[in-house]
Amino acid sequence: MVVVCGAGGLGKTTLAAEASARARAEGRVVVWTRWRDDPAQLGQDLAQAAHILGLPEDRLEEARTGRVSLVDAVWEHLATVKGWLIVVDNVDAPSRVGPGAGPPAAYRGWLRPHGGGVLLVTSRDTTRQTWGPDADLIHLQPLADDAAGTVLLDAAPHAGTETEAEALASRLGGLPLGLNTAGTYLSVPTSRHRTFAAYQHALEAEFADLLGAEHPGAAADPDTARRVVRHTWDLSLDQLHSDGYTLARPALQLLALLEPAPVPRTLMTSELVTDATGLPATAATVDAALAGLHQYGLLHTPEAADPGDGVPPVNQLQLHPLVREITAHTLTRPEPTDTWIAAIDEHLAQAVDATTNMPGRTGWPTARLLAPHLPAHLDRSVQSGSSTARDTLGDLSDALGAAGAASEELLLRRRILADCERVLGPDDPDTLTSRNNLATALHSVGEHQQAADLYRRVLADRERILGHDHPETLNSRNGLASTLNDLGEHQQAAQLHQRNLTDRERVLGHDHPDTLSSRSNLANALFELDEHRQATELHRQNLTDHERVLGHDHPHTLNSRNGLANTLNGLGEHQQAAQLHQRNLIGYEHVLGHDHPHTLNSRNNLANARARLAEVGRRRWWQLPRRR
Repeated sequence: MVVVCGAGGLGKTTLAAEASARARAEGRVVVWTRWRDDPAQLGQDLAQAAHILGLPEDRLEEARTGRVSLVDAVWEHLATVKGWLIVVDNVDAPSRVGPGAGPPAAYRGWLRPHGGGVLLVTSRDTTRQTWGPDADLIHLQPLADDAAGTVLLDAAPHAGTETEAEALASRLGGLPLGLNTAGTYLSVPTSRHRTFAAYQHALEAEFADLLGAEHPGAAADPDTARRVVRHTWDLSLDQLHSDGYTLARPALQLLALLEPAPVPRTLMTSELVTDATGLPATAATVDAALAGLHQYGLLHTPEAADPGDGVPPVNQLQLHPLVREITAHTLTRPEPTDTWIAAIDEHLAQAVDATTNMPGRTGWPTARLLAPHLPAHLDRSVQSGSSTARDTLGDLSDALGAAGAASEELLLRRRILADCERVLGPDDPDTLTSRNNLATALHSVGEHQQAADLYRRVLADRERILGHDHPETLNSRNGLASTLNDLGEHQQAAQLHQRNLTDRERVLGHDHPDTLSSRSNLANALFELDEHRQATELHRQNLTDHERVLGHDHPHTLNSRNGLANTLNGLGEHQQAAQLHQRNLIGYEHVLGHDHPHTLNSRNNLANARARLAEVGRRRWWQLPRRR
């Protein structure tokens, strides 16, 4: 028993048809039957299949008169015959297959894995619980871009290049039904759009006509609905609703209003569903709705990486791009969309608040997942003129920066600055802070020249508006100096850091965390100028101060210890450097996690120190006097 399963539009029936054609070519007996939501009809079809395969008429007569069970008679015979293929297509309501009310997984009904041939079932139900332990489940997935591009080229060979076909295929998410729809359209000489590139461009403005158009016969004919992108998933949603999963459709619609990126499971609460839709919801009914969507292949749960050290992975929810786009398109506008989006925005802000207030790094995985959904949240707040959304993005950006999620942080920092400049003006203190934060994010992703240019601008503005000694001015000067150091301008960086250190000691005090940071940065710049001894002494004193002021495991303390270990390595003290790097790596893994950029850098530094230590050992071995 093989179950080809997956969401609508993935080509389950097409695959079964190809398997049937190959089986016939090999001389096998092939019987095809389509599930019509009628157990009695399925029984007749399978009895006829068994009769074709040699089930005696008198045995059938015994079953018809009730002397033996028809289903048992059919399967007893099918177990004795080899090499056949029976296809039961579109079994999307397995619980009603019969006979009786038992589940298919019990293997007492019409679908059993006990024959001498192959029973091939196609279904949108993807769960092992439904089909039992002895069925082979083949989960169909969207096609990869190269294979999907080939499908389009086969359908419309003159519509463009392989690269253009793959680009359109990617836009369609590799969904075979979508590819077939596009390929068929492009193959018609009278179509308005005749190339892959033109069709892809037209999707942005004409999505409703090209893929979202209603078919007049879809409501009355499920077979028609299966062949229309706009309707194919309605069959699954209708089935779920009739099975009691009344929140499945609204849950899917809510997810479709978010961005095309994974969503943290914690965002999909019963409160969100109720606030958006007005429907009564509990945690249990939302769980059931999401489980039903997953069961029918409409909702995916991407595997989350384990952050380690007791931080649990975050469960994720994601829709196929076309499922999301079609679902969002078919929502009634302007209602319920306006109400729903208002609820989404409120709960996004609540999710960010909860995430950023989690202790340690427990909230970091969720922060990464929330990040792609926040720019649209900020854009929507423009109409209300509220600054709350900007604050929400700022809070999440801070968490992303601490987590080392530089690319996600950069995405949000750009949007925050654009909003500040538009609403507050270029010289507002909040705008200057936002510009400085963007420069820091650019520095984090290695865009040092862009960061330096931005730091210079904000430094000049802060000196003009806030004064040369304002802590935020000193912060900008520190950022510029660090960026110049990464650009190779070590002398200029050292001079700026020395000036900044003097000013911070005077303005903030010798033990202020920013002063300690400035001293570390000066030591790093001196190290790059080969002033290893002076850099080492600065780092050594600074590490002592960091441990006293911030504690032994504070990230700034770990950074300070990392700087000291690097300078010791430069002085040839490889053994001591390796010991410090080893201690520091353990600290980074515990405080920041195994995948944080600082942890990766620390692991790399430890490897370098050990390599140098090994190289010194080899040189000493070669220099030993030979014995005579």
